[in-house]
Formats: sequence, structure tokens, C-alpha cells
Amino acid sequence: MAARDPEATKARIFEAAVSEFARHGIAGARIDRIATDAKANKQLIYAYFGNKAELFTQVLGKAMLDLAVAVPVDPDDIEGWIDRVMDYHEVHPEVLRLLFWEGLEYGATTELPDEAERQEHYRRKVASLRDGQDRGIVTDAIPARDLLFLLIAVANWTAVVPQMRRILVGGEPEDRARLRASVQEAARRLIAP
Repeated sequence: MAARDPEATKARIFEAAVSEFARHGIAGARIDRIATDAKANKQLIYAYFGNKAELFTQVLGKAMLDLAVAVPVDPDDIEGWIDRVMDYHEVHPEVLRLLFWEGLEYGATTELPDEAERQEHYRRKVASLRDGQDRGIVTDAIPARDLLFLLIAVANWTAVVPQMRRILVGGEPEDRARLRASVQEAARRLIAP
């Protein structure tokens, strides 16, 4: 009889949940499919993670934390930061999918289950940009929180709508390189003091 490994089971459930939520969102995701993919039973999912909405919150929270650790905002190298954000989302497209599902399902007015923690997460990023503004290397013509929102949008949009990228910009490697340079130039102009 094989020994039970609760941590390995949790990891499998979590991985299956990331995939399921990225594909189907909160409403469309099915705990049965997560259990099947994780080779675990449904009761374990509820015991470890709570209900489906709580599981989604934990999945997205971890995805956002991983992104923040891997790609911290660097006001001294916004071009490099933009590049790293774009690279990260090419390797981890599920992060933006999860964010968009969250936006579709919660909308603009419903408070998120972990909203206070997420606001704190972004306060630190905004503080980093504000530091760049205080040092005169980033424009202060745009409030730091608005500037961060715009920079994130510029960096992420190519990964969010790859079909539009292909239609408008082209699908060849040279098109990708040109677009990346254009996104970096747009970021440079957004932050220029």
C-alpha cells in the first residue's frame, strides 16, 4: 500500500485547479474535473481549499504572488521590467486568463474575497514607481497608481489578445520583435520626466 502524501496531493489539486480555472473561469470550472485531473477525491479538495470560489481565490493569489516575486517593478529599468513582464506572460499565460475570468465574473463593483491583500500588494508596486518619481527618473505628470495601471496594460495586452496581435501586427518573429520594441518605446514615453 502506497504511503499518503498530503502535500503532493495538495500540489496536484492546485495544479489541476489552475488549469481548470484558466480554461473555464469560476462558474464554468468543475470540481469533478479538478479531482479527476489531480487523481484526488472531491472531499479532499473541499477539506484542503474550501469551496470553488475559495479555491479560485487561492489559485489566483498564488499566481499573482509568483508574478510579483519573479518580476518586481523597477523604476530604474522600466524597459527591462516591461520585457520581463512580457516574457513572464508568454511562459505563464494562465495568469492573465485567471485575471480576466475574475474580471468577467466579479465585475467592477463586487469586492473580491482577497481585495485588501491585493490592494496592499499593489501599494508596494505603486510606492516603487512613486520613489522613481521622487528621484526625478519617472514623470510625476501621471499619478503613480495610474501610471502603473497604464504600464501593466501596455505590457499585457499583447498576451491578452494574441489573435489581434497576429491580425494587426503580424505573426512572424520579426513582427514580435518590432512590437516588443514599440511597447518598450511606449513605456519609455509614458514614464519620461
